[in-house]
Amino acid sequence: MELAADAPERAAPAGLVPSGGRHQPCSFLLLRSEAPQRASVGRRYDTVTFLSDYGLDDEFVGVVKSVIRDIARDVTVIDLTHGIAPHDVRAGALTLARSVQYLASGVVLAVVDPGVGTDRRAVAIEVVAGEGVFVGPDNGLLAPAVALAGGAGRAVVLTNDEYQLAAPGATFAGRDVFAPAAAHLCNGVDLAELGEAVDPGLLLPGTVPLARPEAGGVAAEVLWVDRFGNAQLNLGTEDVEAWGDQIRVRVGDTTRVATLTRSYGDLGAGAIGLVVDSYGLLALSLDRRSAADVLGLGAGDAVRLEPLADGDDGIVAPTPLAPPQRRR
Repeated sequence: MELAADAPERAAPAGLVPSGGRHQPCSFLLLRSEAPQRASVGRRYDTVTFLSDYGLDDEFVGVVKSVIRDIARDVTVIDLTHGIAPHDVRAGALTLARSVQYLASGVVLAVVDPGVGTDRRAVAIEVVAGEGVFVGPDNGLLAPAVALAGGAGRAVVLTNDEYQLAAPGATFAGRDVFAPAAAHLCNGVDLAELGEAVDPGLLLPGTVPLARPEAGGVAAEVLWVDRFGNAQLNLGTEDVEAWGDQIRVRVGDTTRVATLTRSYGDLGAGAIGLVVDSYGLLALSLDRRSAADVLGLGAGDAVRLEPLADGDDGIVAPTPLAPPQRRR
């Protein structure tokens, strides 16, 4: 389901989300991409926040950052993460959506681009009256974060090759298209100079799974498993608070009773918790153990939550010492 642009606002520090934030400005040696002298002047930015599925084993991240540095000498590049699984647009979109309210004003460069080299569009989208610009592929990666940042104002397809590097091949748009665009924006080049205007309503939407009531319970989904094994669900406390603090959890053929709580330390040894996480959503968790491993959970897995029936004693099966393999 497409994320609504009028989703409720949350309080946030100064940055991309409507609340202010100030920053200013944003250069490649042999392949330098210089801005044309007659370029329209726009707002300048001094921060690029960079997310990708490039990982850190190859040179990709370093090359992209070097291209930005050579075009925009004074810019700071913040690495949000490069640990998105290869080609996982959904995971990249959800990571941006979780993070956007905390990002500094400036340019957000996001590259999870399985369609690179095809006719998929490369775009830049301005939000919040120029408070920030999102640069990346038009594949749904940017849409949820753009909506949460106040919605799209102007948008362009990155078609002006005067603001791109000469490319020996079409498979590294992060280096040849997106990084130069981000850097030139930081230098004050107006968005309109980078390519053809496009109606923001025609950009590909992102999809965010929504929980739904279902036969006496709620059908939820795992949005994300963090490195500690906490499995974030697409639920908030308001979805289950009428059920009390003991809630039945069904994962496939496994049934457990979870305790609704605000900290991992409140859970007993081996007890499953529904912990209110740092983003205000419920996460299946254990104290100092991986709930994802114990329950066999991964991103995208279905989870059903139900209230305990009257007279249910809430007995919980013990957590096995050798956790089951995660379902794939």
